Amino acid sequence: MMVAHTLSVALLGMTGAVVEVEAHIASAIPGFQIIGLPDTALSDAKDRVRAAAANDGCPLPAKKIVVNLSPASLPKQGSTYDLAIALAVLAAEGAIDPSSIAGVVHLGELSLDGRVRPMHGVLPAIVAGRAAGYRRFVVPRGNEDEARLVPDVEVTTVTSLRDALIRHGAHLDPEVVEPLVLAPRSEVAAATGDLSDVIGNPDAVEALIVAAAGGHHLFLLGPPGAGKTMLAERLPSLLPDLEPEASLVATSLASLAGRPLTGLVVRPPLESPHHTSSAAAIVGGGSKVIRPGAAARAAHGVLFLDEAPEFASAVLDSLRQPLESGTITIHRANAVAHFPGRFQLVLAANPCPCGQFGTSDIACTCTPIARRRYLARMSGPLLDRIDLQLRVERVTTAAIRVAGDGGMAVTSAEARQRVEAARVVARERLAQTPWRTNSEVPGGWYRSAKRRPAPRVTASIDRALERGTLTMRGYDRVLRVAWTLADLDGSPMPTRDHVGWALFLRRSVSA
Repeated sequence: MMVAHTLSVALLGMTGAVVEVEAHIASAIPGFQIIGLPDTALSDAKDRVRAAAANDGCPLPAKKIVVNLSPASLPKQGSTYDLAIALAVLAAEGAIDPSSIAGVVHLGELSLDGRVRPMHGVLPAIVAGRAAGYRRFVVPRGNEDEARLVPDVEVTTVTSLRDALIRHGAHLDPEVVEPLVLAPRSEVAAATGDLSDVIGNPDAVEALIVAAAGGHHLFLLGPPGAGKTMLAERLPSLLPDLEPEASLVATSLASLAGRPLTGLVVRPPLESPHHTSSAAAIVGGGSKVIRPGAAARAAHGVLFLDEAPEFASAVLDSLRQPLESGTITIHRANAVAHFPGRFQLVLAANPCPCGQFGTSDIACTCTPIARRRYLARMSGPLLDRIDLQLRVERVTTAAIRVAGDGGMAVTSAEARQRVEAARVVARERLAQTPWRTNSEVPGGWYRSAKRRPAPRVTASIDRALERGTLTMRGYDRVLRVAWTLADLDGSPMPTRDHVGWALFLRRSVSA
């Protein structure tokens, strides 16, 4: 009787738990049993491991084999335990020294010919293993670039089970095999462009800069052709590069989503799902393996919902909790998964089903009740969480002529300089807090006696609160935007003009 131990990682959302893989071999009726709450894919590992070992010249013994995945109460999904199971069984049989695999985290699925298939989520799995105190990892060759993105760990890559056994001291002749790699995914190219492409709409351009500087959510309302989509797609170009921690989070989410990686994600991501998307596609989900949705993949970037009223109301309302807490929580009967939900939401909508309400050249064909029902698909509680709500008008001939003469054009590089300077000011003010942008700051912090502007400065929003045209949440959000405007202007405190402009940016849609 012999027992051998090695390690693997169970991923639940972005969170990983180290799993101890124990293999026991006994002289009894031959069989192979995996215990410890495996799913169907993991239960099938016994057949993959047996075939891979036989085809790689190291067949499993004809004895009773029991593999335990500990902690046994933690559900395990997927096929990424294959390599760890095979090595634990062969170490228990004596093919390799059991001490050589103890304390080493093994990740990878086995093919029937013995090669090791790459997996999704290697980056968060290694991060979880490192957080648990482990520094030695064995991963498939196809995940090498991704695995080496994690600092302060020792990563060994293998192409086959035979390769892994040799690296652990087995006396086998090496064989050169073609490594398996992840199939490239056809990604839709993200829209690129410069802010200088935007003609006219100076208020919308300024609102975009304010949104980038403070991390504020944005709602653009206007007729077709006003430039709402063009503005939203240029917001990521105004944002600074991701900080190291945010970069690792964005890269881990890309890994979980199955996107090929060759380096850390350093630019804020842009996600623009179609209006037919389900709630699971937006926030994440899955019956067995919980995957991140568009909102999670947009962490530290921009989630753009074009034609927002066309989304199902339940889908839009599923964003209310992440907008408030900055975390996406997905509950299932046997597990709870958490994903980061700190993103900038940009909504774009037409004013009515035909899109012509409020224009001067084309008459609207919608009835008043049809217009109300159309915009009512975006609930009041959701819109109350949007800091900037701006009406965008169609571009006039005069604006086109001015743009043709080279005037009034702001480039993305120039706007990003303003954004970065404002964020530096905000970061210095928030240095002793867990927050980095004004949009993250709780309302009570800016309403405290030390930081609250004078009553004459906040008179406009005080009256709006008393009259009921502004909620307490809206009051706090206007105050945050006013601080962002002050940071952009280099002012130590918001002035009356900053508060008034912030209130206009929030209420211009209903004006």
